[in-house]
Amino acid sequence: MSRKPMVRPGGRSARVQASVHAAVHELEAEVGREALTVPLVATRAGVTPSTIYRRWGDLQELLSDVAVERLRPETAPEDKGSLRSDLEAWAEQFLEEMAAPTGRAYIRDALLGDPDGSNAGQCSAYAAEQIAVILDRAAGRAETTPDAETVLDRVVAPMMYRILFRPDGLDTAYARQLVAGLVGSTDR
Repeated sequence: MSRKPMVRPGGRSARVQASVHAAVHELEAEVGREALTVPLVATRAGVTPSTIYRRWGDLQELLSDVAVERLRPETAPEDKGSLRSDLEAWAEQFLEEMAAPTGRAYIRDALLGDPDGSNAGQCSAYAAEQIAVILDRAAGRAETTPDAETVLDRVVAPMMYRILFRPDGLDTAYARQLVAGLVGSTDR
């Protein structure tokens, strides 16, 4: 059974989560991922190892939780003025970030420490939220838009497959090709 911390905004739970996540980031940078242990993270975070075990279960579930947080987009998708331009810019950035070694490591962590699939669902929800912003913006410009699930199936899913299983040769042209296949290759 996956243990997911119950986070109350501003409460002790949120403070513990923030300090443990920060400890993971600091220690990964200092000693490397391979050297991480629950006791090491706990000491750095100022909590007991039992706190981490109780909240996350094990190191892999903790790393999964940290990865999901790191995969959360920090900004809204850029407004480039058209559906195609917005989707291209977003897809290119998504591919660049997720295909980078750090992005691929976070994807693996999010999936490996996630026995019930909720972290994968959260990562998918992040992409869906970003796509919804793009589609809403395009609809506001009276552009014809596909639904979010179609964008996920025809743009995000192929990129994720390639990132995970065939990462060689991925570039922005691939992202643009997927978008063009969805919204057409007409001039912007």
